[in-house]
Amino acid sequence: MLRVRPEAGRFRLADKDTTIKILSDNRRAGHEYFLLERFEAGMVLTGTEVKAARNGKMQIKEAYAAVLNNEAWLVNAHISEYSHGNRENHPPVRNRKLLLHRKEIDKLLAQTREKGLSLIPTKVYLKQGRIKCEIAVARGKKLHDKRATERARTAEDEARAEMRRRA
Repeated sequence: MLRVRPEAGRFRLADKDTTIKILSDNRRAGHEYFLLERFEAGMVLTGTEVKAARNGKMQIKEAYAAVLNNEAWLVNAHISEYSHGNRENHPPVRNRKLLLHRKEIDKLLAQTREKGLSLIPTKVYLKQGRIKCEIAVARGKKLHDKRATERARTAEDEARAEMRRRA
């Protein structure tokens, strides 16, 4: 298992000498969905998309992943146009291909056919000079699930605060 240690805006994996810089994060995914299983996928991007993403001009809040024609795609992700791009600049919203192994794609296809499961991108990050996307198999939360999660989080915070007060 890899352990992650924070380090000034970047994360360093304990087992390898690899730094990860998070380019875009979907924090609401944990609130809106039960995240069941996570996959790391490469992304097929154009040159101006890479430059814009490295500058932090990427948003995955409304995005989702799908398996279409036995290929994995990131749909509805927004990467702003690169400021120094010329006529070769990219359209901000387009389907972007995700690079996964065939077994992983088949597994995702089987899981998403099941009722209520979808593929949600949780974060996009830079790893060893390559842009990667973490996607999660997710089941949507109902309102009462969200309330229960919030109650549990509040109770845990209060218990932690009480332990600090007593120490």
